[in-house]
Amino acid sequence: MQRLAFVQTLMLAASLLASAPAAAEIRIIQSPGGQVGPFLDLFEKVRESGERVVIDGPCLSACTLVLSIVPGERICVTRRAVLGFHGARSVDRRGRFSAEPEASEAVLQAYPGPVHDWISRHGGLTSRLLLLKGRDLAAIYPRCR
Repeated sequence: MQRLAFVQTLMLAASLLASAPAAAEIRIIQSPGGQVGPFLDLFEKVRESGERVVIDGPCLSACTLVLSIVPGERICVTRRAVLGFHGARSVDRRGRFSAEPEASEAVLQAYPGPVHDWISRHGGLTSRLLLLKGRDLAAIYPRCR
C-alpha cells in the first residue's frame, strides 16, 4: 500500500512538472499531497530551475512544502488557490496513522514567517486541516499576473 502511494505521488509530481508551459512556469492546479520525499525532490528541482510557481487550485499537505523550498518572490496565487496544512503523520503497515509532533514542528519552522504565523494563529499543525485561501492568502503571496 505504501508503495502504491509512493508511485501515485511520483506520478503526481511528474504531472506537475509536465504542466509547465514554455514560459518557465510551474502551475499547481490540484494536488492532494502525498509522501513528503517526492515533493521535496520536485520542489528542489523547481528552485534550481528558476521557474515561477503559480498556485491555481488546491495545494494540500506535502504540496505546501513548495513554500519552504521555492523563494517566495517566485510564488504567486490565483483566486482558485487554496493551501491546506495539517500535522505530520506516519502510517504503519496496517494503515493506521500516528501523529509525528517533532516532524510537525520542523515543518512549521521551515515555512516562511507569515505562513508560520497564520498557522499558529489558527491552532497550529494538528490532525485538523487548515485552509489558507482568499484574502488571507493574498495578504501573504501576490496574485498572479
